[in-house]
Amino acid sequence: MKKSVVGVLLAVSVVVSGCSPGAGGESADPIIIGGKPWTEQYILPQILGQYIEANSDYTVEYEEGLGEVAILTPALEQGDIDLYVEYTGTGLKDVLKEESVAGQSSEEVLDRVRKGYEETLNATWLEPLGFENGYTLAFSKDSGFDATTYSDLAEISQKEDLSFGAPHPFYERKGDGYDDMVKTYSFKFSQTESFDPAIMYEAVKNGEVDVIPAFTTDSRIGLFDLETTEDDKSFFPKYDAAPVVRLEALEEYPELEDVLNGLAGQISEEEMLAMNARVDQDQEVASDVARDFLIEKGLIKE
Repeated sequence: MKKSVVGVLLAVSVVVSGCSPGAGGESADPIIIGGKPWTEQYILPQILGQYIEANSDYTVEYEEGLGEVAILTPALEQGDIDLYVEYTGTGLKDVLKEESVAGQSSEEVLDRVRKGYEETLNATWLEPLGFENGYTLAFSKDSGFDATTYSDLAEISQKEDLSFGAPHPFYERKGDGYDDMVKTYSFKFSQTESFDPAIMYEAVKNGEVDVIPAFTTDSRIGLFDLETTEDDKSFFPKYDAAPVVRLEALEEYPELEDVLNGLAGQISEEEMLAMNARVDQDQEVASDVARDFLIEKGLIKE
């Protein structure tokens, strides 16, 4: 089945290989893997795609940096892409619009999003890749704050004038956004600022704000020497990374589910951080970083 094209965003595809058709000749179409427009999401499609091609007769095309969840979800529904890596908490909150439950396990959140996607989006979640890219409240080591948990930071905010900086959508989120976080932990921030996600790390490093909601696998935490804290009341849902795939694609490519589940549990948070750093800090190419990872793990051959 041929895929349609979603606007100009889907106009350019990078064809990785010109290999033979799918197993048994069922389909001559390549599997199309989408991704979000930031470092980790340039690396992960390459890991999936290179692994698929090394372990099956399928070929792969990439729609790199296609867009955030508001673009990727309809692209998946319409068959413009076959799969991409999503995070369970994002699927729960931003796509299914369901409320998170404090303390709910990774398995429970995965079950919820898998059921919801199958019922409403004709897609499913495969096995998680092994790491979570969740939130951590971060601050500069130069601040002198003695805080290891969100509750510690909340206590400091009640005694000192602390400012908070985050991407604008974080302030609008319901259930796991700014207002509910402040209520849960009794934060008292003296002011708030809105920043592009790429800017907020520099803002806290430079002292423009005191606290930001950093992403746990973002290499800039280490690059800017930031301290991180633990969500000790389990306010945020789990954000485990896993492939999301169209159900029709699993029918069209019958080996795909088993192949992709071969990556289950293979990527640790430390490994993802290291790969992100190679791209962000060392300016390496995402496809090369992905290939090195797969070879080092013994998942593909050189």
